[in-house]
Amino acid sequence: MTIRRPAAEQPRVRRRFRTDAPSRSQDQPSEQPPGRPSQQSPDQPSERSPEPERSQERGRSGGELTAVTAGGVGQRQIAELTTKHVEGVTSVAPADGGWVVDVEVVEDRRIPSSGDILALYQVQIDKEGSLLSYRRIRRYKRSNAEYSEAY
Repeated sequence: MTIRRPAAEQPRVRRRFRTDAPSRSQDQPSEQPPGRPSQQSPDQPSERSPEPERSQERGRSGGELTAVTAGGVGQRQIAELTTKHVEGVTSVAPADGGWVVDVEVVEDRRIPSSGDILALYQVQIDKEGSLLSYRRIRRYKRSNAEYSEAY
C-alpha cells in the first residue's frame, strides 16, 4: 500500500533539461588555444552541427538540382519556414534559373482529419538549391480538396 503525502510535503524534484550543447564541468579541460588544431579522432563526431551535404541535393552534374532533389529541397525549406507538418510535394517544374515546387502543408489539425485545413505553398529555388521566394497559393479543407474551395 502506498501512502500519499499532502502536496506541501511532497519532495521537490529538480529536473535537468537536455540541451544541444555539452555541459562543461570543472573536470574537463578548457578549449584549445587559438591557432592550434583540434586533436579529434576521425571516428568522433564534431561538436559543431555539420552543414547539410550539398552533394546529396545536387544532380549528377554536381552543380544543378534534378527535379527529385529540387522537390526535397523545397519540402524541407517550407517545413523549416512554416514549422508545420508537410504532407508532400504536389508538383515540381523547371523555371528560369531554377525550379518551382508546390508543397502541401497541414495548417490546422482537426478531428476528424477530414476537417483539417491544408495549404498549398509555391517555392522558387535556384539551380543550387537556395530559396528565392515562397508564397501560399491557397487554403482549403481536406474534405473539399476536389472542389477548390479556398478560405
